[in-house]
Amino acid sequence: MARFWFRHLFAFLAVAATLSFVVVEADARVGGGGSSGSRGGRTFSAPPSTNTAPSGGATFNRSTTQPNAARAGTPAAAPSTGLARPGGMFGGGMLGGLAAGFIGAGLFGMLFGHGFGGGLGGISSFIGLLLQVGLVIIVARLAWAWWQRRQQPQTAMASGPSMRDNAMGNAGSSMGGAFGGMFGLGGGGANPEPAGAPLDIEPKDFDSFEQLLGNIQQAYSNEDLNALRSLATPEMISYFAEDLADNASRGVVNKIADVKLLQGDLAEAWNEDGTDYATVAMHFGLTDQTLDRATGKLVDGSTTPTEATELWTFRRAPRGNWVLAAIQQA
Repeated sequence: MARFWFRHLFAFLAVAATLSFVVVEADARVGGGGSSGSRGGRTFSAPPSTNTAPSGGATFNRSTTQPNAARAGTPAAAPSTGLARPGGMFGGGMLGGLAAGFIGAGLFGMLFGHGFGGGLGGISSFIGLLLQVGLVIIVARLAWAWWQRRQQPQTAMASGPSMRDNAMGNAGSSMGGAFGGMFGLGGGGANPEPAGAPLDIEPKDFDSFEQLLGNIQQAYSNEDLNALRSLATPEMISYFAEDLADNASRGVVNKIADVKLLQGDLAEAWNEDGTDYATVAMHFGLTDQTLDRATGKLVDGSTTPTEATELWTFRRAPRGNWVLAAIQQA
């Protein structure tokens, strides 16, 4: 009996390890610690890496833009709360089928004492099990990376933004000019550009990005949708409203304070069909707390400052102001 439960325990741990690479830590701040919004024709093209976010941005899990529409540079008509992933977790094709079949058959065998070492009768079987669980994780990660590359349109390669020799100075935003000393052009290399032409970003634009970071966090903390409407796109407002309604239904409120930009890089900026876009990587500090709405008691978060790294995409209509169009986790 003990051997039976021991075998099932390891089967459970193997499943957890296999799926761990898709788990995302939840946060209560603006965006809920997820990736939401649209980047025009580049919604499904990963932003270039920067010094602030070397790994680039995560795939969107909430977007009103569909893959075919993004490649054409136009938004989809019908909004959705989730983004369909063709081919399942491992994508389509031979590699996806091989990875899924290998994992499914192996784990099924483990549950019934076959496969992945055929049980745990001796130390050699135990070591074999560990090696094969590691192999499952490697295959899963390779399949995931292959699927992400497949989502990027096959277009001509173009050089990413050049490095700035000196940090930008004389920033005059309401948050104390953190962009001035720390916000420069990112260190990304070549990256596909599926839509739009390169756009020059000026010092005043960096000031606007920093100011929006603080103003949006403050308006979200105050649950002020009217203020948010002038700071973000209608799509992002719909996600904020959804998150705030969820907080209200649970009887909690998210309080954000002491937002301070610590480091920032421009990942890419472009003009698409007359609309300007800029994706920036921002590492910032903040105090993020979830409080009981009735008693004010701390439910989640911390009273001490924490740090986060996200990629924010801003959008600007002709002769208009910059507004938030997307948030991606780094």
